[in-house]
Parts: sequence; structure tokens; C-alpha cells
Amino acid sequence: MDLRLTLLLICLCSQGVTKVENESAVPPGTTNTPEAPLINGNSSEEKQYEVCLSVKGREAIAAAIQKLGVQLLQNLETTPEQPNVIISPLSISLALSQLALGAVNETEKLLMYHLYENTLSCYHESLHSILGKLRNSDLQIATRIFLHQGFEPKQDFVRESQRLYDSVPAVLESLQQINDWVENATKGKMTGFLSSLPPNLLLMLINAVHFKGEWKARFDPRFSSRGVFYLDDKHMVDVEVMEDAKHPLSLITDNELEAQVARFPFQKSKSLLVVMPQSGQVNVSSLSAKLNISDLYHRLPKERAVQVKVPKFKLEYAQDLQEVFTKLGLGGMFSSPNLAGIADGPLLVSSVMHKSCMEINEEGAEAAAATTVVISRASNPVFHLSQPFLFALMDDMTQVPIFMGVINNPNPGAPILQRGEFGSKDKVVFPIDKNHVGPPK
Repeated sequence: MDLRLTLLLICLCSQGVTKVENESAVPPGTTNTPEAPLINGNSSEEKQYEVCLSVKGREAIAAAIQKLGVQLLQNLETTPEQPNVIISPLSISLALSQLALGAVNETEKLLMYHLYENTLSCYHESLHSILGKLRNSDLQIATRIFLHQGFEPKQDFVRESQRLYDSVPAVLESLQQINDWVENATKGKMTGFLSSLPPNLLLMLINAVHFKGEWKARFDPRFSSRGVFYLDDKHMVDVEVMEDAKHPLSLITDNELEAQVARFPFQKSKSLLVVMPQSGQVNVSSLSAKLNISDLYHRLPKERAVQVKVPKFKLEYAQDLQEVFTKLGLGGMFSSPNLAGIADGPLLVSSVMHKSCMEINEEGAEAAAATTVVISRASNPVFHLSQPFLFALMDDMTQVPIFMGVINNPNPGAPILQRGEFGSKDKVVFPIDKNHVGPPK
């Protein structure tokens, strides 16, 4: 599986100002030496700092990121042209957290409320601790601050952005400079990200997350074949399906969610958690009241060999998050925020662009011997991922959702077929057979 990347872009613009008078911009390549927080040996601050770095503190932050992801999925609408939603709650939280570093008074309180309701005074330190545990060769996180020539942010903001989020400042020289950085940060998977620069631009916060994970047990491409994905009771679409007779999988039928829940393991402590409602439709609003990812993790049984069918797909998603943030109560960012911690003078957030793409294929580190792998209808349980589902790409150690999304159509470019065509059965049902935990073949 290859969850290629996600990118979040926050643009800060001046209010009615087209030229910055102060020409003492931060020179290209300028960096500031990160400073560790000053903590006295026996102070209460030391105890508080220990809480920030504790497992309990990290779990609280992870739960907050999960909640933000679910809220966004609830409010991001799909269209026939864009039937799927793919976001990175991690990337969005990181970008908003960096913005919160420069927010003061009510703006800071508002951002922190949406990032973490139960105010944690050391929120940034806890998130920084999580970042240290997340980064590895599979998951790469990159941030950068681009500054308009002549715009000088406050050094405390620059220093803390670099210390906590590894966000190094650079003077914005051209549109190509932005696109080159994005292309490099996403390993060449995203080119030409911006077609133009916003007017009155003073500062850009860019966050990119790139993940390429290997299945714990790979799918043999020789057993991939054509199949169908059921869009609803009347329609379906042609897809390419990966199949494995004995795929390691944790799965349950959750009566409260009225869904099948499966956990596909990856190398290096990552997992793909899938929630496939029995109704065949993903109603995030209905699921959100009952969905507790951490609880699902604890209730999932040990992995066992399961006959699995999973659609292959490669999807892209792009969305300006201004409207959804306004729905969530963050509209003040785009009208009259107090960002005095970044710079003196009126600033506002002109846009929050989020772009991501996701690819699921057979790639994996452990290939079964070609002469011994046989697809058969043995007594193994069955899980067919053949109708709309919600997913979360999770870090097992921190419980942080790196990606979340809803897949309604894994092949949106293909013609939509009527149910009954392509040799399909008329209705997807979940049989009583205890070994069967997905739609029938």
C-alpha cells in the first residue's frame, strides 16, 4: 500500500496592504538554533513537562487529532466529480498548531479549543514528542515557512516553529520555488501544486506528509483480477481486485456501528483500519457518535488468516478547507484573527489548501513463495472490501491517525454500471455463515 502524501498550505496575507515597508527580510537559508525549554530542577514546571512527554499526554493529543479528523469528515461534502474524501488529520493539526504559536488572546483560545478541548498548557511540547516517535523511513514530515521579501516575523515565532515543528524560514522568491519544495518534500509525487500566488501574500506555512508503507504480508499480483465495487443498491463500478487466501488480519463485526471492522497490518507499526457499514453507505455523522478508534484497537482480536479481497486504487483529493473550518467555528481566522505573535499589524488567513493522494496496490515486504500460494475457498474466514468504507491509516504506537477518509468509489473515472451487469448478484448481504465477514463473492 502506498499512501503517497498529503499537503497543507496556510497563506497569511496583509489586510489592504500591498507592500511591506520593512525590507530587512530574513535572508534565504537563514536558520535559528533551536532552544530547549528552560526548566528549573525542582519546579512545578518540571513536573508539568514530564506530563507533556508522558504516555498519558501523548494519548490525549492522539485522541484530539482523531476527533478533529472525524469532525472534518463529517463536514466535507462529496460530489459526483469528487466522491471520495482523503485527509490527513496529522498534517492539518500540525499546520494549525504552528499557526496557534503565533496567535494570541481569543484567536489562540479558539485554535487551541479545536485542537485540544481540555486545555493542555504544554500542548506543543506533547505534539513535538509525538512527532519524534512518528518519524521513520516510511513516514516523512516536512514543514517550511516562506516569507515575502521585506516581511520580518517575530523571532520568537520563528524560533519556536523551528524548535517544535522543524519549520525553517526561507524568503519567497518565486512560484517555482514553492512548487520545487513541494515536489521534493513529496518525493516527486506532487508537481505544479500552485498555479499562482495569492495577492498581498506575507507568509506561507506549508506542511507535507509522505507515507509509503509495506504490507506485513504482500498481495501476489498474479492473483489480482477484475471485479466490482458496489456503490449502492442499484449501481456498481468495475475495479481491479487484489486477493489473498491467507492474509493476516484482525476483524470483528461491531453491532453498535453495524459494520465490519478490519485491521490490515503494515511493517513498522502502522495499520490500515477499515470500517465497512453493512448498509453499504458511509454516514459519517451517524458513525461519529459511536466511533472510537482507540476502543476499536483494544477490542480487535489477534491476527488470523483470512481470505481477503481488496480493490486496487489510486485517488487524489484537493480541497480548500476555509468553508469547513468556518462550519466548525474557526471562521474568525479568515476575517479578523489576532496573530500578533507572528508580526505586528493586521494579518489574516487567506486560504487553507489541503491536497492528498492515496494508492493501494500489492506492494509489500513479505512475498509468499510463487509455487505454494493458491487461491482457494478453504475454511478461512472471508472479508471482501467491496462497498463504501471509512478508513484510518494509524500509527500503532501513538494511536495517531495519519490519514483518514471515506471511499465511496475507488474507480471514479470508470463508467457506472447497473447492478446485475458484469455477472454480479443483485444485492449485497452479510450471510449468517460465521466464517463470512463481508459481502459475497
